[in-house]
Amino acid sequence: MADIRIHRKHKLGLEQARKVAWQWAEEVEKKFDMECTVLEGETSDTVQFKRSGVNGRLIVAPDHFDLDAKLGFLLGAFSRTIEDQIETELDRLLAAQPKPARKKKS
Repeated sequence: MADIRIHRKHKLGLEQARKVAWQWAEEVEKKFDMECTVLEGETSDTVQFKRSGVNGRLIVAPDHFDLDAKLGFLLGAFSRTIEDQIETELDRLLAAQPKPARKKKS
């Protein structure tokens, strides 16, 4: 088995981070036939995902994402490619988010 761990900091806050995570979940469900379940919490959410040969979770916090996935034997040989695709997609979704407005100095 191979493990994938990805950490991404952001400044979105929980509500906007949720939107990114839900969009990510919808895309992996379509692209990779994943089954995703969102567990909402007060201070963070967890997106659990699974399919044959893969299971993991994406922790959605106000200031970061943490993704942990375990790949089965067959997919383990492609772990670097799979990790690269996940990073690329998550980075794309984060880059598409509007930057928080700066406060004007008085």
